[in-house]
Amino acid sequence: MSILRRAVTAPLVVLLTVLVWVSLPLWLIGAAALSPFVPGRWRALRLTWLLVVALTVETLLLAVLLGMWLASGFGARLRSAYWEGVHYDLVQGTMWVLFSEARRVLRLSIETQGPAPDAHPGVPLLVCCRHAGPGDSFTLVHALMDWYDREPRVVLKDTLAWDPVVGTLLRRLPARAISPGSGEDLETQIAELATGLDRDDAFVIFPEGGNFTQARRDRAIERLDGLGLHAMARRAETMIHVLAPRPGGVLAALDAAPEADVVMVAHTGLDHLLTIGDLWRELPMDKRLVMRWWQVPREEIPAGREERIAWLYDWWQRIDDWVEQHRPEEMSSGRAARR
Repeated sequence: MSILRRAVTAPLVVLLTVLVWVSLPLWLIGAAALSPFVPGRWRALRLTWLLVVALTVETLLLAVLLGMWLASGFGARLRSAYWEGVHYDLVQGTMWVLFSEARRVLRLSIETQGPAPDAHPGVPLLVCCRHAGPGDSFTLVHALMDWYDREPRVVLKDTLAWDPVVGTLLRRLPARAISPGSGEDLETQIAELATGLDRDDAFVIFPEGGNFTQARRDRAIERLDGLGLHAMARRAETMIHVLAPRPGGVLAALDAAPEADVVMVAHTGLDHLLTIGDLWRELPMDKRLVMRWWQVPREEIPAGREERIAWLYDWWQRIDDWVEQHRPEEMSSGRAARR
């Protein structure tokens, strides 16, 4: 199914890229004409250019990935250590290009708070991040690879695999595309992915199980009440900016990687960017965004299941409080980006 899906979506991406470049002057003229009528300085023109860059990079990546498949013996050696390293280098370079261009065009300053990149030397990490849209996944993976020199193993929703590049990389790198509520044994899949982490690995999971929306928050609280977990439901009601965490995946990862420390990550500024309309209206421009990292040494993590669930909820309450206190700031015209 995944191969058939990529056989359909990959040519569509290439065709769309060609059409966009052929008609690029019309796109730019139209975006420039529209920009005075939408919020933000030249928002339409800036977003149009980022779309062109993203499509172009996607098409080039498809060609490179095809070349790698051929060079690896028609895919026979793709899962070897050498080709895995080559693919990680490709992802890191691509993320750097996209991130640098997005930061330049949108004029964003991204500030990181917490432990420095060298605070975890030679220790595998379990990274638990707040989830509020695809932008946070993009920024987190870039930060782990470029700033922290880590090779991420990521748990993603299977809908992202519709992107032909993402779908291809999911098959070639340690990663899992899961479907919450599908009835699959998700905890076993997560445990398998978290097993055997080495000194430069970072296992990434989003404990909320989906992007934050108010409707999902309400459903999560109702689900906890329906399961008779009334105390957890009441705790979830006190969290305004995050969903109640689903502990199963985190507990499975903790059991599968007993040698790993935990890093909690929160951010502001990339919230609620879920649809094309959200990107059009709310993609941050000319702002300072903040990412906060907390290192949790292994010895501070409780051993029992119930204690670990309470520990995770305590952290999610702390993340919710932090988000409330740190909202995106407008940048002055002369302010420089930190990273």
